[in-house]
Amino acid sequence: MHRTGQAGRGERGSATAELVLLTLLLILLALFSVAVGRLVTARLEVNNAAHQAARAASIARTPAAAGSAARVAATTALAAKRVTCARRSVNVGLGSFEPGGNVSVTVTCRVMLSDVAMVRIPGSTSLTATFAVPIDYWRSR
Repeated sequence: MHRTGQAGRGERGSATAELVLLTLLLILLALFSVAVGRLVTARLEVNNAAHQAARAASIARTPAAAGSAARVAATTALAAKRVTCARRSVNVGLGSFEPGGNVSVTVTCRVMLSDVAMVRIPGSTSLTATFAVPIDYWRSR
């Protein structure tokens, strides 16, 4: 028989330890969720930069101006949203640069995970987006 005052003495403090472990796990889960959310946001911003660059290239008058306009538009779009690229490349595919043709732009941005997540996560990832825009058929040359 057990006395009423002695039952469960060996488990004293276990609820506190479980609560501390659960709290740490929930904090880690929240930090991971924030990191994933910010990475998705950065990916969307790279997509937006590719779209803006392709649009800028499609309204340029010459192939050289199209390439320059695409690079400036991509850089401006990424800087406006505070996406910091360790390495960035903007590749402009002009094809036949004439009314009725297409302009495609591929933006690649290598981001450090610690910059994106605001937490010390080692490594980096490459975010790439491609967007194609038709050149207006009825524009003047």
